[in-house]
Amino acid sequence: MPLPVVAVVGRPNVGKSTLFNKLIGKRLSIVEDTPGVTRDRIYSKCEWRNREFMVVDTGGIEPKTDDVILSQMKRQAELAIERADVIVLVTDVRCGVTASDYDVATMLQKSGKPVILAVNKCDTIGEVPPEVYEFYNLGLGDPFPISSAHGHGTGDLLDELFRFFPDDKDSDYDDDCIKVAVIGKPNAGKSSLINRIAGEERVIVSSIAGTTRDATDTMIENEHGKFVFIDTAGIRKKSKVTENIERYSVLRAYMAVDRADVCIIVIDAEEGFTEQDSKVAGYAHEQGKASIVAVNKWDLIEKNDKTMDEFRTKLANDFSFMSYVPFVFISAKTGQRVDKLFEMIVHVNDQNSMRISTGMLNDVLAYATTRVQPPSDKGKRLKIYYMTQPSTKPPTFVTFVNKAELFHFSYQRYIENQIRSTFGLDGTPVRFIVRERGKDNG
Repeated sequence: MPLPVVAVVGRPNVGKSTLFNKLIGKRLSIVEDTPGVTRDRIYSKCEWRNREFMVVDTGGIEPKTDDVILSQMKRQAELAIERADVIVLVTDVRCGVTASDYDVATMLQKSGKPVILAVNKCDTIGEVPPEVYEFYNLGLGDPFPISSAHGHGTGDLLDELFRFFPDDKDSDYDDDCIKVAVIGKPNAGKSSLINRIAGEERVIVSSIAGTTRDATDTMIENEHGKFVFIDTAGIRKKSKVTENIERYSVLRAYMAVDRADVCIIVIDAEEGFTEQDSKVAGYAHEQGKASIVAVNKWDLIEKNDKTMDEFRTKLANDFSFMSYVPFVFISAKTGQRVDKLFEMIVHVNDQNSMRISTGMLNDVLAYATTRVQPPSDKGKRLKIYYMTQPSTKPPTFVTFVNKAELFHFSYQRYIENQIRSTFGLDGTPVRFIVRERGKDNG
């Protein structure tokens, strides 16, 4: 089920980014008392009443402006509004209702989306400031007085948002169906790859449009199993890709990753690794998804006997934060090595779901600590008592130690490498949770 999307909009400098940071619980947006600081949409997950949703922070909307940057920010906000399930219009109680507020409210009403009116900077606790009632004139129903700086009123605001979220029902796919997100920057060949896969397979169960906004799910069943391929490139059909729309593709990729079991990160062989590739790949890593890097358009590269090894070495450096990820060099146009993808998808999905017994884990741990002694500091040596695996997707290991701060990242990496060399765990991140014995760190 795609996560609901909440767009936080309003004219510049009313406190949208401060509210965004308060909702997600960290300083992700830059907060500065200058209009136009948030020029692009910024996205993050949020959770309320055990339901996750995506919050989109937008640049301020100035409906009537000749300023180039402000015009781009307006387009950014419009894109967020188009794809939102619920919109929060943030206003400023200190300024009262402005002409821009009226213009933005009119624009939002035309969208047909649920709009919740937040009147920000109501920083005192107690009676609602009388100025709040002026905001009824915007015609958006009851205003919610909030203080994004202090958090007052945000619980009521979230409760109201929650009412408009779509039903939390997952798709009707079987449990044995592997959901595969095909992600990457525009023009890398994501849709061509899915068309090649779908065209070559004899048994196509269905093509379901609109399962997620701007995406198409293609379900395929073959000798390797059942697969749903989530293509995030649908928006490109509407118009030529502008810089703004390319930026929005990052959010579409995030939402596809959330639904997926396996991510295929498609890289354009001619362009190589880009910043946008690192964003979507990093998100897949953070979400604990099994991943494969598919280098597309390999047929267009002039090659000698060293080309692939050199390219693989460079990619390994680019993807050093995902050292576990396998690479495959393909051509969606010619079909070169596309057939290998199904075996790789099944393999990395199995690795992501792998469960290792506590006994086997601790045998590896005993061998590893004998081979390389744990670190010490000021005469105190790290002791790792035992390790267990409480969960999968991704494989997560809890280690019980005498002193957590002695379990340095470098030694964690060493233990991880020992586990990987014994059990594989190809194509999947792993997580370590460190617990001091006798302490409740939950």
